[in-house]
Amino acid sequence: MPTISRKGLLMPESPIRKLVPYAEQATKDGKTIYYLNIGQPDIKTPEVALNAVKENDIEILSYSRSEGSDTYRKKLAAYYNKFDINVSQEDIIVTTGASEGLLFLFSSIMDPGDEVIISEPFYANYIAFSTSSGVNVVPAICSIDDNFALPSIETFEKLITPKTKAILICNPGNPTGYLYSKEEIEKLAKLAIKHDLFLVADEVYREFVYDGNTHYSIMQVDGLEEHAVVIDSVSKRYSMCGARVGCLVSKNKTVLKTVLKFAQARLSPPTYAQIASEAALDTPQSYFDDVIEEYVGRRNTLISELQKIDGVKVAKPKGAFYCIVELPIKNSDHFAQWLLEKFDINGETVMVAPAGGFYSTPGLGLNQVRIAYVLNKESLIKAVHILKEALKVYKD
Repeated sequence: MPTISRKGLLMPESPIRKLVPYAEQATKDGKTIYYLNIGQPDIKTPEVALNAVKENDIEILSYSRSEGSDTYRKKLAAYYNKFDINVSQEDIIVTTGASEGLLFLFSSIMDPGDEVIISEPFYANYIAFSTSSGVNVVPAICSIDDNFALPSIETFEKLITPKTKAILICNPGNPTGYLYSKEEIEKLAKLAIKHDLFLVADEVYREFVYDGNTHYSIMQVDGLEEHAVVIDSVSKRYSMCGARVGCLVSKNKTVLKTVLKFAQARLSPPTYAQIASEAALDTPQSYFDDVIEEYVGRRNTLISELQKIDGVKVAKPKGAFYCIVELPIKNSDHFAQWLLEKFDINGETVMVAPAGGFYSTPGLGLNQVRIAYVLNKESLIKAVHILKEALKVYKD
């Protein structure tokens, strides 16, 4: 029979979704599952976004421009300007989710065999995007023991080779919830300029910053204009994961011109989803105030409950809505599957994401899971109780 490509064979399975068949079977068996494995917020999508689609009188659902509609990009630029990110609509290309933006960017700035340095652990699909582009990931390893803080700049610099083309960060981070300080961003910026590299920031969780901290964007660094590229999305900000609308933002005109070639090849981003995303920009600040208050409460509840379990270590996130949890086990893939197949309390169990898939370094993260605190506090307390009882009887 015809063979599969080497690239196809190397593409990793999603650590978040590979357990779905076991969850489906558990549901068929009558179990209730607390889904802590995926960053799908239970927060309601702003009505202004939904109504923009429901009340629209479009008669022909036509293409938009490949770079996204003019009106949406103008409003996006105004949105960024509020955060001291001085861009115009010409600096923005709308993409079909942040994922497409990263795929287009990797293909635009790197050739097969080039390297991208990523602080590890990182969003699992970064490996998929790199594999798809033939790019090699070089991890800058962070540790749960210091809350996944950025390694020293000296450590970062030692990873740079003649093949290095970019540094990629997620700020605030998925899966760790780590928030980069202004000082750390500026150090990375100096490194990018010194070695003539791109500095790419996935900033899809920009709004979700806690404890009085402030998000600092790479686009705010003076002198980084030709090096900085921001990837963004409406998915988490407005609880609009299904819209599949993101964007790429940069002042580097050559990067934008190249990315646009890929955007033209896929014709255009979805029209209705852009209409909803444009309307979502009118969401009042009170919406985010309420959401942030809710996430802080959930985070505090989750961390407090997890810290009551013997042998469990957890890093306290400063942003996003994820945390990495170290468990007294050897293999979180096996444990996560066992939870769905073999364990329940009164017909209830938990689904977590094994953290090994968020590392590219072999052997790391095998005793860790990522938990997304996207459930209400009562459900989180129940879920952690199930986890606690499961650890008492689980055998590696």
